[in-house]
Amino acid sequence: MKVSNQSVENSQAILHIEVEPQEMEESLNKAYYRLLKGVDIPGFRKGKAPRHVLERYVGKEEFQREALEHLIPQLCNQVIEEQKMEVIAQPQIEVLQVDPVIFKSTFSLRPKVELGDYQHIRLAPKPVKVTKKEINSVIEQLRERHAVWSPAEHPVSFGDLVTIDIEEKRKGDLTNSYQGRQFPVIQDSPIPLPGFAEHLVGMEKGEEREFSLSYPDDYELKELAGKQYSFKVKLMEVKERHLPELNDEFAKSLGQGVETLDALRDLTATSLKNIAEERAKRDFEQKVIEAVVGLAKVEFPPILVEQELDRLLSERDMLFKRQGGLESYLKSLNKTEAEVREELRPRAAERVTQLLVLGKIAEEKKIEVSPTEIEAEIENMIKGDEKNAEELRRIFGTQQGHRWVEERLITQKTVQHLVGIATSTTTEEGASTELPERSQDGNVT
Repeated sequence: MKVSNQSVENSQAILHIEVEPQEMEESLNKAYYRLLKGVDIPGFRKGKAPRHVLERYVGKEEFQREALEHLIPQLCNQVIEEQKMEVIAQPQIEVLQVDPVIFKSTFSLRPKVELGDYQHIRLAPKPVKVTKKEINSVIEQLRERHAVWSPAEHPVSFGDLVTIDIEEKRKGDLTNSYQGRQFPVIQDSPIPLPGFAEHLVGMEKGEEREFSLSYPDDYELKELAGKQYSFKVKLMEVKERHLPELNDEFAKSLGQGVETLDALRDLTATSLKNIAEERAKRDFEQKVIEAVVGLAKVEFPPILVEQELDRLLSERDMLFKRQGGLESYLKSLNKTEAEVREELRPRAAERVTQLLVLGKIAEEKKIEVSPTEIEAEIENMIKGDEKNAEELRRIFGTQQGHRWVEERLITQKTVQHLVGIATSTTTEEGASTELPERSQDGNVT
């Protein structure tokens, strides 16, 4: 074996490896015995055909492919050992020529992480405030949710709920009829077509109207773009909405254990504050992570980004499992998997960088979690999704699932460690109070 054209970039070692004639011959001979066991050649007893006959029977290319499939991994392992490389994935192979055999092998190497002086980062969380306007908005939503609809005699206006009979037809298609359909008359609604609700405004009970509508030429679903439909609509009933009066009785009717409107306002304020605090906590943690990462120098092989993209798409497959999985998700976006993959690439690269930096800190600070903590976290996650409890137990019961929970907890502990540093009141010379800025070339300034 001869190794040449060695280069290392982006945590990848790229080598050109030439197979020695003797190595190839030995591998071809081993391939002969392997293939001989599974091939029946007319005129020969099984396992007795000479090598040149077998090679002619299966084809020279197939014979050589069988030999290289076993030889190349052996040579790659030998190179890894000789070069003392820390490899994190199977090498990528490209056969450049076959006589003699020369192939290019790309090895993904262990990422390099050089931490900056994150111990001096100082950041202050933003205070959380809940305004009266936000409280009133939530209570108003509660009123709308508990609104009562009652028959009305006035012409249709926006905000009404109507019952209509519909005849729908597209040019060249059969007519579809719908009887007694309830339809909320919402301005600028795209359902069933943009402009449909606007044509109902002003109709009287028992009135019929005919009109045509078209989907815009740039409509997101290309199969519907530009298509025209004709409608015949008869108004059967109009209902108007009545909001409940805002008083103690309304507060009591919600069944949340409150007896007065003031108590409802207090409960709403507490709930909004809890939500805001949780959101602010996550935002601040991310801000701290970005500050720490901004001070670090990170180099990793592209395969880690590809693996993260696989994970992100797998998450979407699970999220849309009941609606048809990843295929349904892609269809809803009207995009291919390759297109979504490219859109997610910057996010995947950013996430890989952050996880590598956090992993390096966890390693240096010896941040660990106990088996008890892991089991407790698994139970909490299962309790949070009782519908899929059995499936989650199966997943977390595997070595891979268990490791995922462990890594998740270590990451959480590492982030909390960094938050403790960033919010420390200890004053040190040179302590930073702002996020590091990056110049156009990406360097921290």
